[in-house]
Amino acid sequence: MMRDTLNLLSKLTPLRIWNGLKVLSSFYISRLLGRPVQWGYPVSVSFEPTTSCNLRCPECPSGLRAFTRPTGMLENSFFRKTIDEMHRELLYLIFYFQGEPYLNPAFLEMVRYAASKKMYTATSTNAHYLTEENARKTVESGLDRLIISIDGTTQEVYQQYRKGGKLDKVLEGARNIVKARSALGSKKPFIIFQFLVVRPNEHQIDEVRRLAKEIGVDTVWFKTAQVYDYATDPNGLIPTIDRYSRYKKDRDGQTVPKNKLANRCWRLWHANVITWDGLVVPCCFDKDAQHTLGDLRMASFREVWNSTEYRKFRATLMTGRKNIDICSNCSEGVNVWS
Repeated sequence: MMRDTLNLLSKLTPLRIWNGLKVLSSFYISRLLGRPVQWGYPVSVSFEPTTSCNLRCPECPSGLRAFTRPTGMLENSFFRKTIDEMHRELLYLIFYFQGEPYLNPAFLEMVRYAASKKMYTATSTNAHYLTEENARKTVESGLDRLIISIDGTTQEVYQQYRKGGKLDKVLEGARNIVKARSALGSKKPFIIFQFLVVRPNEHQIDEVRRLAKEIGVDTVWFKTAQVYDYATDPNGLIPTIDRYSRYKKDRDGQTVPKNKLANRCWRLWHANVITWDGLVVPCCFDKDAQHTLGDLRMASFREVWNSTEYRKFRATLMTGRKNIDICSNCSEGVNVWS
Protein backbone atom coordinates (compact mmCIF):
# COMPACT_ATOMS: atom_id res chain seq x y z
CA MET A 1 0.00 0.00 0.00
CA MET A 2 2.92 2.36 0.60
CA ARG A 3 3.79 2.39 -3.11
CA ASP A 4 0.20 3.24 -3.98
CA THR A 5 0.02 5.97 -1.35
CA LEU A 6 3.25 7.58 -2.56
CA ASN A 7 1.92 7.48 -6.11
CA LEU A 8 -1.24 9.27 -5.00
CA LEU A 9 0.77 11.91 -3.14
CA SER A 10 2.90 12.48 -6.24
CA LYS A 11 -0.22 13.86 -7.97
CA LEU A 12 -0.48 16.74 -5.51
CA THR A 13 0.15 20.24 -6.79
CA PRO A 14 0.06 23.54 -4.87
CA LEU A 15 -3.38 24.29 -6.33
CA ARG A 16 -4.75 20.84 -5.42
CA ILE A 17 -3.39 21.13 -1.89
CA TRP A 18 -4.92 24.60 -1.50
CA ASN A 19 -8.23 23.36 -2.88
CA GLY A 20 -8.22 20.40 -0.48
CA LEU A 21 -7.58 22.69 2.48
CA LYS A 22 -10.46 24.94 1.44
CA VAL A 23 -12.83 21.99 1.11
CA LEU A 24 -11.77 20.49 4.46
CA SER A 25 -12.02 23.78 6.34
CA SER A 26 -15.44 24.58 4.86
CA PHE A 27 -16.70 21.16 5.98
CA TYR A 28 -15.69 21.77 9.61
CA ILE A 29 -16.93 25.36 9.54
CA SER A 30 -20.28 24.06 8.28
CA ARG A 31 -20.45 21.69 11.25
CA LEU A 32 -19.58 24.50 13.63
CA LEU A 33 -22.16 26.90 12.20
CA GLY A 34 -24.86 24.29 11.63
CA ARG A 35 -25.35 25.42 8.02
CA PRO A 36 -23.54 24.57 4.78
CA VAL A 37 -20.50 26.56 3.74
CA GLN A 38 -18.76 25.33 0.59
CA TRP A 39 -15.33 26.47 -0.51
CA GLY A 40 -13.26 24.93 -3.27
CA TYR A 41 -14.13 22.16 -5.69
CA PRO A 42 -14.22 18.34 -5.44
CA VAL A 43 -11.07 16.50 -4.50
CA SER A 44 -12.52 13.27 -5.91
CA VAL A 45 -15.06 12.59 -8.67
CA SER A 46 -16.59 9.35 -9.96
CA PHE A 47 -17.26 9.35 -13.71
CA GLU A 48 -19.54 6.62 -15.05
CA PRO A 49 -18.21 4.98 -18.25
CA THR A 50 -21.45 3.05 -18.81
CA THR A 51 -24.52 1.61 -17.12
CA SER A 52 -24.21 -1.60 -19.16
CA CYS A 53 -23.05 -4.80 -17.48
CA ASN A 54 -22.55 -8.41 -18.48
CA LEU A 55 -23.53 -9.79 -15.05
CA ARG A 56 -26.79 -10.02 -13.07
CA CYS A 57 -25.80 -9.39 -9.47
CA PRO A 58 -28.88 -9.46 -7.19
CA GLU A 59 -28.25 -6.21 -5.26
CA CYS A 60 -27.11 -4.14 -8.24
CA PRO A 61 -29.60 -2.07 -10.29
CA SER A 62 -27.34 -2.40 -13.32
CA GLY A 63 -27.27 -6.18 -12.99
CA LEU A 64 -31.01 -6.32 -12.35
CA ARG A 65 -31.73 -3.97 -15.29
CA ALA A 66 -33.77 -1.98 -12.78
CA PHE A 67 -32.81 1.58 -13.73
CA THR A 68 -35.43 4.15 -14.57
CA ARG A 69 -32.68 6.24 -16.18
CA PRO A 70 -31.40 5.32 -19.66
CA THR A 71 -28.54 2.95 -20.34
CA GLY A 72 -25.68 4.33 -22.37
CA MET A 73 -21.97 5.00 -22.87
CA LEU A 74 -19.94 8.01 -21.77
CA GLU A 75 -18.70 9.89 -24.82
CA ASN A 76 -15.00 10.65 -25.02
CA SER A 77 -15.53 14.21 -26.25
CA PHE A 78 -17.88 15.06 -23.39
CA PHE A 79 -15.50 13.48 -20.89
CA ARG A 80 -12.54 15.50 -22.16
CA LYS A 81 -14.51 18.74 -22.10
CA THR A 82 -15.53 18.16 -18.48
CA ILE A 83 -12.07 17.09 -17.34
CA ASP A 84 -10.53 20.14 -19.00
CA GLU A 85 -12.69 22.23 -16.68
CA MET A 86 -12.01 20.25 -13.51
CA HIS A 87 -8.50 18.80 -13.62
CA ARG A 88 -6.56 21.63 -11.96
CA GLU A 89 -8.24 21.07 -8.59
CA LEU A 90 -9.16 17.42 -9.03
CA LEU A 91 -6.81 14.88 -7.42
CA TYR A 92 -8.64 11.55 -7.65
CA LEU A 93 -10.74 10.35 -10.59
CA ILE A 94 -12.73 7.12 -10.30
CA PHE A 95 -13.91 5.56 -13.55
CA TYR A 96 -16.84 3.76 -12.05
CA PHE A 97 -20.39 4.21 -10.80
CA GLN A 98 -22.64 1.53 -12.27
CA GLY A 99 -21.93 -0.94 -15.07
CA GLU A 100 -18.73 -2.56 -16.35
CA PRO A 101 -16.21 0.08 -17.53
CA TYR A 102 -14.49 -2.16 -20.11
CA LEU A 103 -17.72 -2.37 -22.10
CA ASN A 104 -17.15 1.24 -23.18
CA PRO A 105 -14.84 1.07 -26.23
CA ALA A 106 -13.34 4.48 -25.37
CA PHE A 107 -12.73 3.69 -21.70
CA LEU A 108 -8.95 3.30 -21.81
CA GLU A 109 -8.60 6.33 -24.09
CA MET A 110 -10.34 8.36 -21.38
CA VAL A 111 -8.04 6.91 -18.73
CA ARG A 112 -5.03 7.88 -20.81
CA TYR A 113 -6.35 11.44 -21.17
CA ALA A 114 -6.97 11.77 -17.44
CA ALA A 115 -3.51 10.37 -16.70
CA SER A 116 -2.02 13.04 -18.97
CA LYS A 117 -3.55 15.62 -16.63
CA LYS A 118 -1.57 14.09 -13.74
CA MET A 119 -4.65 12.95 -11.81
CA TYR A 120 -4.77 9.70 -9.83
CA THR A 121 -7.03 7.32 -11.75
CA ALA A 122 -8.86 4.22 -10.53
CA THR A 123 -11.49 1.82 -11.74
CA SER A 124 -13.42 -1.25 -10.63
CA THR A 125 -14.09 -4.20 -12.93
CA ASN A 126 -15.50 -7.71 -12.86
CA ALA A 127 -12.41 -8.64 -14.96
CA HIS A 128 -14.26 -10.64 -17.63
CA TYR A 129 -12.79 -8.37 -20.33
CA LEU A 130 -9.21 -8.27 -19.10
CA THR A 131 -7.82 -10.08 -22.11
CA GLU A 132 -4.07 -10.01 -22.74
CA GLU A 133 -4.60 -7.08 -25.13
CA ASN A 134 -6.79 -5.12 -22.74
CA ALA A 135 -4.40 -5.81 -19.89
CA ARG A 136 -1.51 -4.40 -21.90
CA LYS A 137 -3.56 -1.35 -22.92
CA THR A 138 -4.60 -0.84 -19.30
CA VAL A 139 -0.99 -0.66 -18.15
CA GLU A 140 -0.11 1.62 -21.08
CA SER A 141 -3.03 3.94 -20.28
CA GLY A 142 -1.40 4.98 -17.01
CA LEU A 143 -4.22 3.71 -14.77
CA ASP A 144 -3.10 3.99 -11.14
CA ARG A 145 -5.44 1.56 -9.39
CA LEU A 146 -7.38 -1.45 -10.64
CA ILE A 147 -9.99 -3.03 -8.35
CA ILE A 148 -11.06 -6.54 -9.38
CA SER A 149 -14.32 -7.81 -7.88
CA ILE A 150 -13.89 -11.48 -7.05
CA ASP A 151 -16.46 -12.40 -4.33
CA GLY A 152 -15.66 -16.12 -4.26
CA THR A 153 -12.78 -18.55 -4.68
CA THR A 154 -14.79 -21.37 -6.26
CA GLN A 155 -17.26 -21.13 -9.14
CA GLU A 156 -20.08 -22.52 -6.98
CA VAL A 157 -19.69 -19.75 -4.41
CA TYR A 158 -18.73 -16.96 -6.83
CA GLN A 159 -21.84 -17.39 -8.98
CA GLN A 160 -24.21 -17.13 -6.03
CA TYR A 161 -23.69 -13.36 -6.09
CA ARG A 162 -21.99 -12.74 -9.44
CA LYS A 163 -24.86 -14.16 -11.49
CA GLY A 164 -23.72 -15.08 -14.99
CA GLY A 165 -20.05 -14.69 -14.09
CA LYS A 166 -17.18 -17.11 -14.64
CA LEU A 167 -14.53 -17.24 -11.93
CA ASP A 168 -11.96 -18.67 -14.32
CA LYS A 169 -12.32 -15.51 -16.46
CA VAL A 170 -11.74 -13.33 -13.40
CA LEU A 171 -8.61 -15.22 -12.43
CA GLU A 172 -7.37 -15.20 -16.03
CA GLY A 173 -7.91 -11.44 -16.17
CA ALA A 174 -6.04 -10.94 -12.90
CA ARG A 175 -3.11 -12.98 -14.17
CA ASN A 176 -3.13 -11.05 -17.44
CA ILE A 177 -2.85 -7.66 -15.73
CA VAL A 178 -0.11 -8.88 -13.36
CA LYS A 179 1.79 -10.31 -16.34
CA ALA A 180 1.35 -7.15 -18.45
CA ARG A 181 2.51 -4.88 -15.66
CA SER A 182 5.64 -6.98 -15.21
CA ALA A 183 6.35 -7.27 -18.95
CA LEU A 184 6.11 -3.50 -19.41
CA GLY A 185 8.27 -2.81 -16.36
CA SER A 186 5.56 -0.71 -14.74
CA LYS A 187 4.61 -0.27 -11.09
CA LYS A 188 1.04 0.59 -12.08
CA PRO A 189 -1.75 -0.15 -11.76
CA PHE A 190 -1.87 -1.11 -8.10
CA ILE A 191 -4.00 -4.27 -8.25
CA ILE A 192 -6.65 -5.03 -5.65
CA PHE A 193 -8.91 -8.01 -5.14
CA GLN A 194 -12.18 -6.68 -3.71
CA PHE A 195 -14.13 -9.33 -1.85
CA LEU A 196 -17.73 -8.37 -1.10
CA VAL A 197 -18.43 -10.35 2.05
CA VAL A 198 -21.84 -12.03 1.98
CA ARG A 199 -23.14 -15.09 3.77
CA PRO A 200 -22.42 -17.55 0.90
CA ASN A 201 -18.72 -16.58 0.72
CA GLU A 202 -17.72 -15.56 4.25
CA HIS A 203 -15.99 -18.90 4.81
CA GLN A 204 -13.56 -18.10 1.95
CA ILE A 205 -11.95 -14.99 3.45
CA ASP A 206 -8.63 -16.71 4.19
CA GLU A 207 -8.69 -18.51 0.85
CA VAL A 208 -8.99 -15.29 -1.18
CA ARG A 209 -5.94 -13.89 0.61
CA ARG A 210 -3.98 -16.97 -0.41
CA LEU A 211 -5.25 -16.76 -3.98
CA ALA A 212 -4.27 -13.09 -4.29
CA LYS A 213 -0.75 -13.85 -3.09
CA GLU A 214 -0.45 -16.77 -5.50
CA ILE A 215 -1.45 -14.65 -8.52
CA GLY A 216 0.58 -11.59 -7.53
CA VAL A 217 -2.28 -9.24 -6.68
CA ASP A 218 -1.04 -6.45 -4.41
CA THR A 219 -3.71 -6.55 -1.70
CA VAL A 220 -7.21 -7.74 -0.78
CA TRP A 221 -10.02 -5.47 0.36
CA PHE A 222 -13.03 -6.86 2.19
CA LYS A 223 -16.15 -4.81 1.63
CA THR A 224 -19.51 -4.85 3.36
CA ALA A 225 -22.54 -5.50 1.19
CA GLN A 226 -25.50 -3.19 0.72
CA VAL A 227 -28.77 -5.11 0.94
CA TYR A 228 -31.84 -3.19 -0.18
CA ASP A 229 -34.43 -5.25 1.68
CA TYR A 230 -32.29 -5.74 4.77
CA ALA A 231 -35.32 -6.30 7.01
CA THR A 232 -36.05 -9.66 5.35
CA ASP A 233 -32.81 -10.29 3.38
CA PRO A 234 -34.60 -12.47 0.79
CA ASN A 235 -31.36 -13.52 -0.94
CA GLY A 236 -29.66 -14.52 2.32
CA LEU A 237 -26.72 -12.17 1.82
CA ILE A 238 -26.15 -10.53 5.23
CA PRO A 239 -23.06 -12.25 6.68
CA THR A 240 -23.03 -13.85 10.12
CA ILE A 241 -19.61 -12.29 10.88
CA ASP A 242 -20.53 -8.98 12.49
CA ARG A 243 -17.38 -7.17 11.39
CA TYR A 244 -18.33 -7.59 7.75
CA SER A 245 -22.00 -6.61 8.07
CA ARG A 246 -23.56 -3.19 7.60
CA TYR A 247 -26.48 -4.30 9.73
CA LYS A 248 -27.30 -5.25 13.31
CA LYS A 249 -30.28 -6.31 15.39
CA ASP A 250 -32.01 -3.60 17.40
CA ARG A 251 -33.65 -4.10 20.81
CA ASP A 252 -36.78 -5.44 19.14
CA GLY A 253 -34.84 -7.97 17.10
CA GLN A 254 -35.30 -6.04 13.86
CA THR A 255 -32.45 -5.78 11.35
CA VAL A 256 -31.30 -2.17 10.98
CA PRO A 257 -28.26 -0.39 9.48
CA LYS A 258 -25.34 0.21 11.83
CA ASN A 259 -24.81 3.81 10.74
CA LYS A 260 -26.06 6.52 13.08
CA LEU A 261 -26.95 8.99 10.30
CA ALA A 262 -25.44 12.06 11.90
CA ASN A 263 -26.45 15.26 10.12
CA ARG A 264 -23.19 15.61 8.24
CA CYS A 265 -21.46 13.87 5.35
CA TRP A 266 -17.90 14.48 4.18
CA ARG A 267 -18.76 13.11 0.73
CA LEU A 268 -21.07 16.05 0.03
CA TRP A 269 -18.16 18.44 0.46
CA HIS A 270 -15.25 16.70 -1.24
CA ALA A 271 -16.71 14.36 -3.89
CA ASN A 272 -19.58 13.59 -6.23
CA VAL A 273 -20.66 11.43 -9.16
CA ILE A 274 -21.21 12.24 -12.83
CA THR A 275 -23.36 9.82 -14.83
CA TRP A 276 -22.56 8.75 -18.38
CA ASP A 277 -25.01 11.34 -19.76
CA GLY A 278 -23.79 14.26 -17.66
CA LEU A 279 -26.05 14.29 -14.62
CA VAL A 280 -24.39 15.33 -11.36
CA VAL A 281 -25.59 13.34 -8.33
CA PRO A 282 -24.46 13.67 -4.70
CA CYS A 283 -22.79 10.30 -4.16
CA CYS A 284 -22.54 6.65 -5.20
CA PHE A 285 -25.66 5.70 -3.21
CA ASP A 286 -27.87 7.57 -5.66
CA LYS A 287 -27.58 4.77 -8.19
CA ASP A 288 -30.67 5.73 -10.20
CA ALA A 289 -29.89 9.49 -10.20
CA GLN A 290 -33.02 10.35 -8.24
CA HIS A 291 -31.35 13.39 -6.66
CA THR A 292 -29.95 15.11 -9.72
CA LEU A 293 -28.24 18.35 -8.72
CA GLY A 294 -27.35 19.54 -12.20
CA ASP A 295 -26.83 18.63 -15.84
CA LEU A 296 -23.42 19.25 -17.41
CA ARG A 297 -25.02 19.34 -20.84
CA MET A 298 -26.77 22.52 -19.73
CA ALA A 299 -24.27 24.16 -17.35
CA SER A 300 -20.60 24.08 -16.39
CA PHE A 301 -19.47 21.96 -13.46
CA ARG A 302 -18.56 25.04 -11.44
CA GLU A 303 -22.06 26.40 -11.91
CA VAL A 304 -23.59 23.09 -10.79
CA TRP A 305 -21.27 22.72 -7.76
CA ASN A 306 -22.33 26.13 -6.44
CA SER A 307 -25.95 25.94 -7.60
CA THR A 308 -29.07 26.53 -5.55
CA GLU A 309 -29.94 22.83 -5.86
CA TYR A 310 -26.60 21.76 -4.37
CA ARG A 311 -26.88 24.27 -1.52
CA LYS A 312 -30.40 23.07 -0.72
CA PHE A 313 -29.32 19.42 -0.67
CA ARG A 314 -26.42 20.15 1.70
CA ALA A 315 -28.75 22.15 3.94
CA THR A 316 -31.33 19.34 3.98
CA LEU A 317 -28.64 16.83 4.91
CA MET A 318 -27.44 19.01 7.80
CA THR A 319 -30.93 19.38 9.26
CA GLY A 320 -32.46 15.93 8.65
CA ARG A 321 -30.23 13.39 6.97
CA LYS A 322 -32.49 10.52 8.05
CA ASN A 323 -35.17 11.93 5.76
CA ILE A 324 -33.01 11.49 2.64
CA ASP A 325 -33.73 8.06 1.17
CA ILE A 326 -30.27 7.37 -0.26
CA CYS A 327 -28.72 8.04 3.16
CA SER A 328 -30.75 5.42 5.00
CA ASN A 329 -28.59 2.51 3.76
CA CYS A 330 -25.28 4.37 3.75
CA SER A 331 -22.11 2.49 4.66
CA GLU A 332 -20.45 5.44 6.41
CA GLY A 333 -18.40 4.12 9.30
CA VAL A 334 -19.05 0.44 8.62
CA ASN A 335 -16.98 -0.40 5.50
CA VAL A 336 -14.11 -2.79 6.20
CA TRP A 337 -10.90 -2.57 4.17
CA SER A 338 -8.04 -4.88 5.07
